[in-house]
Amino acid sequence: MKPPSDLKILDVIYKLYYDEFQSFTQEPDVQNGRVGKIHVPIDCKMIARELGVDSDIVFGRLYYHLEERYGYKREGGSRVAFFSLGVGVDRHCVNFPLLASVLAGLQEENSKFQWATVLSAIALLISIVVPLVDMLLSK
Repeated sequence: MKPPSDLKILDVIYKLYYDEFQSFTQEPDVQNGRVGKIHVPIDCKMIARELGVDSDIVFGRLYYHLEERYGYKREGGSRVAFFSLGVGVDRHCVNFPLLASVLAGLQEENSKFQWATVLSAIALLISIVVPLVDMLLSK
């Protein structure tokens, strides 16, 4: 079985957790179920079920690959995590605005690739059809 792409994993997380991210409020009388708005706890098992893979694949991709690739250090030395094992009492948290930005970039890159592929296929088709039409018309 082919492992899911970064794009697919992040897309599933975004779709499953956007409402939870968006509904967070700073109101003191409202229980949000998490420490802050930015870091959203996720369930790797649920995401893995959506993708049809083992949950350790999802966890490993987030923790070992995506955190290394997209987490970064600011000039002052503070770290901006993409994926954290824990934020306060919350476990397995993604930095949701950063995830959304990375997802948008991957979607844009994928769209460019798809357009380039379609245009290449059209150019190939034209390069095959034009000589055939020319040959048929010259007879």
